[in-house]
Amino acid sequence: MLDTSHSAAATVARWRAAAEDADAGAALDCLSPDVVLTSPLTDQFRLTGSDQLRDFLTTAFTAIKGINFHTQTGQGNTYALAYRARVGSQPFEEAQLLLLDDEARIKEITLFGRPLPALTALMITLGPQLARRQGRRGLATLLRASATPVHAMVTFGDRTVVPRTRPEARPT
Repeated sequence: MLDTSHSAAATVARWRAAAEDADAGAALDCLSPDVVLTSPLTDQFRLTGSDQLRDFLTTAFTAIKGINFHTQTGQGNTYALAYRARVGSQPFEEAQLLLLDDEARIKEITLFGRPLPALTALMITLGPQLARRQGRRGLATLLRASATPVHAMVTFGDRTVVPRTRPEARPT
């Protein structure tokens, strides 16, 4: 096995810069041709191959604004990154687990996102945009219509109900 730690770190640095610049082309240059991306939203959505990721990254960079990485850890061919951004008016934070191949190209991307209102805002934005890019307008409408009530309930709960569950300060 080749020692790719230095070039893996360089690939991760290029990946970060591409995301912060919302540059899908530069991000694609970091990927293995048989890359696999696992969605944070559902097990039903995996992308395989850089061709499938092209539309996804282009669409994601229009839906997620102001990506700013704040944490990176890793060594060898495994890295974990975290950033803050916005999806519409929602603050968004995502962690990425990156596995690189022997040629220091990203071969696996597993995404984890929070908070829930940002994830549902991403569902409303990303899914329909991706479907439209694929020429599937009916699916875009269905995706938006099915995700909008979920987003409304989650946002209401997050803003109105969840704050009421905080422990109150007790007199000492």
